[in-house]
Amino acid sequence: MLTAVLLRSGCSLNWTPRGKCPDSDRSCREPHRIVYIPRVPEIDILAIAAHRDDVELSCAGALMKAKSMGRTIAVIDLTAGELGTRGSAETRAAEAEQAAMVMGLAARENLGLPDAGIVNTPETRARLAVAIRKFKPSIVIAPALGGRHPDHHVSAQPIRDACFVAGLAKVEPGTPAHRPRKIIHAVTHREDFAKPTFVVDITDVFDRKLDAIRCYSSQFDGATQAGEVYPNGDPLLDIVRHHAAHYGSMIRCRYGEAFYTTETMRVDDLGALEVATF
Repeated sequence: MLTAVLLRSGCSLNWTPRGKCPDSDRSCREPHRIVYIPRVPEIDILAIAAHRDDVELSCAGALMKAKSMGRTIAVIDLTAGELGTRGSAETRAAEAEQAAMVMGLAARENLGLPDAGIVNTPETRARLAVAIRKFKPSIVIAPALGGRHPDHHVSAQPIRDACFVAGLAKVEPGTPAHRPRKIIHAVTHREDFAKPTFVVDITDVFDRKLDAIRCYSSQFDGATQAGEVYPNGDPLLDIVRHHAAHYGSMIRCRYGEAFYTTETMRVDDLGALEVATF
C-alpha cells in the first residue's frame, strides 16, 4: 500500500500537506512534488533473527498460528547470510521472499549487519531500534539466549537491548519512540539450557511451516542439520518433525514450538489451567 507525501527540498518526509512545513514556523511557499512511499503496517508480532531461514526453523509455526487468529506478523533478518557455506546472499534473499509469502508476512526486512560479525554496540542497537519503531510491534520474538551458532545467541542480547532503546526518545530522535510490550525467545531445538516457559500448538499450520523451510533449497536440500538443529542421521525435515512432536507432547498436542521468557508468566484462574498432569 502506498501513501502520498508532499515534498520540497530540505523538508522532512514525515509530514502531511496541511499548509505548514515542520522545518519552519511559517507556511511553506516553496514548490512541492508528490512522492509515493510504501506505508509501513503496524505489526502485532515481530520476529527478529540473525539469518534468513532462522525464523522458519524456530518459530514460523507460531507466527502463522498468530496470523490465523487475526494478528499481523513480520520478520527482520539481521544479516544477508553472505558467509554461509551453501548458496549466496542473493539466492537466500529470493528464497526468503518465497518463504515470506508462505508464512503470510505483512513485511520482511534485512538489516544488512555483517554475517558472523554481529556485535552489541550503541550503533547496532540504535539501527535496530529504528527498524523496531517502524513496525511498532507489541511482541518481539528473539533467538534463544544460548546456542551453537555464534550469530544466534550473540544476537539475542542486542535485540533485547534494542527493544529497550527503541523506547528512548532521545536515541535517533528522527523516529517516534516505541517500546515493545514483551520479548520472548524461541527455544525450539535449544531446550538443553533452559526449560521452555510455554509451548504453542502449531498442529494446524505445521505442514505450512515445512513448506516455508522448503523454500530454502540452497540451504536444506539433502541436509541433515541446520543452525541449531543437530543431526541424527535423518533428513532435516524429519528432524524438525521429531522436535515439533516432542514439544507438542509437552502440551498434549501433535506439534508445538517452544518459547522462553525471562519473566514469570501470570495466571489469574487456576481452574482454567491447561495440560493435564497425568
